[in-house]
Amino acid sequence: MDSKEQKLKQILESLSPNEIKILPHLKENIEKIIKETGLDKTAVLRALEFLKNKKIIKLSQEVKKFIDLDVNGVLYKKKGLPERVLLNILSEKSPLALEEAKRLSSLNDNEFKAALGALKKKALLNLVNGKLILEAKKEELAKKSLEEQFIEALPLKLEELKDEQKYAFESLKSRKKIIALDEKKEISIEATDLGKEIISLKDINKNLIEKLTPEMIKSGIWKNKTFRRYDIKSPLPLISGGKRHFVNQATDYARKIWTEMGFQEMAGNLAQESFWVFDALFTAQDHPVRDLQDTFFIDKRKKLGNKKLVQDVKRTHEVGIGGSKGWQYSWKEEEAEKIVLRTHTTCLSAETLSKLRDCKEKKGKFFAVGKCFRNETIDPSHLFEFNQTEGIVVDKDAQFKHLLGYLKAFLEKMGFKKIRFRPHYFPYTEPSAEADVYDEKQKKWVEILGAGIFRPEVVIPLLGEYIPVLAWGMGFDRIVMQNYGIKDIRELYKNDLTQLREIKFLIK
Repeated sequence: MDSKEQKLKQILESLSPNEIKILPHLKENIEKIIKETGLDKTAVLRALEFLKNKKIIKLSQEVKKFIDLDVNGVLYKKKGLPERVLLNILSEKSPLALEEAKRLSSLNDNEFKAALGALKKKALLNLVNGKLILEAKKEELAKKSLEEQFIEALPLKLEELKDEQKYAFESLKSRKKIIALDEKKEISIEATDLGKEIISLKDINKNLIEKLTPEMIKSGIWKNKTFRRYDIKSPLPLISGGKRHFVNQATDYARKIWTEMGFQEMAGNLAQESFWVFDALFTAQDHPVRDLQDTFFIDKRKKLGNKKLVQDVKRTHEVGIGGSKGWQYSWKEEEAEKIVLRTHTTCLSAETLSKLRDCKEKKGKFFAVGKCFRNETIDPSHLFEFNQTEGIVVDKDAQFKHLLGYLKAFLEKMGFKKIRFRPHYFPYTEPSAEADVYDEKQKKWVEILGAGIFRPEVVIPLLGEYIPVLAWGMGFDRIVMQNYGIKDIRELYKNDLTQLREIKFLIK
């Protein structure tokens, strides 16, 4: 037996049952192979990779764009496009008043406008004196539109659209969530010369022994069998061990930094009384930040406990305290009882200060890292929930320079080399500052936190006297993004398995 025959024999004896199953179908695509062999997609892809390693096939990937139904498209495929719904109504009764047509159709404002626009564009109806008049002929009513035919034909490859399908695609893509454009990887399979030779063989041994069992040893049947060959040098897929999400790794690291700097952690509920989120921080009850545009309100109230504290906060808002004139309005306790999802972790600082009120020594360093919620429109820099890290230092000798020192030390430990502070205004601190860190990749300064010394209107009602309280709050997700070079905040939580496996904890 020459070396070529010997090599071919070795390859044939190394083929697994799944590889042998796939061999006759290598001219087909992945979906067809799955159907013909009865194997699942994972088994097919794994077998193809092994065949590639044995130089039996070549694999290539191509990214292609597919058009498929979006949320509204799935619904319209079942009940009909809005224009079809309106046509059916007008076919029974025309002319029909505009408002009556809208009522009978049960379409919302956007759907009704879209239906009118689509039908007027095709000259299938007319609007005269507030009444809809059907202009379509019976054969036009019976025939499905290009858009309807297109929806029924989906999914389709973008590059393979026919002219009439292109027209329907352009017509539908501007409408809300009817069709979606997605990218998919297509795998192409090509048999090598060796592969073609193996495929042409009719006597491939399908009874190779994969493992030796006690029964086979006892009976001795293994003596007349051929064992499958294993290539111990064949490359294997990487094994990814379990690990904490990189955002959780970063928050744990932040906790470690604050703890090493002598801070105690504050904790509290995600849902809080408005009293702690707003009122205790001297935020007026008519301030825009408290309305529904920024805050998630829960349809519940909770009676406020410490009546002395509540009265002190009420007096601070109405007439002022410590030289302040307050907000000069009538403060309402029922407004402070409303439950909200906390918009910041500063509410925990307010609660912590109130707990120090009866302590002999009103002193301490505290921090928090946790979730906050705001009614934001989701985009690359905003989410409706986000992580914040918060801190306060209560000390009669505390000064503004100490505040800057704590923040500089924390940011340096989080991996930032260039840090600057700027004067700023915040409603419940005075003096106040913002901190920026320098993004080396983008070559620009990025705002990272706000800080200051709590105003007397915040401190006196909570502590019972004025003591300097250094305070700060920073969007922790921004810190994580800067450290990992992430541009879109949504990438922090999209749970891309490839990203989660490959991303490494960068902070040292």
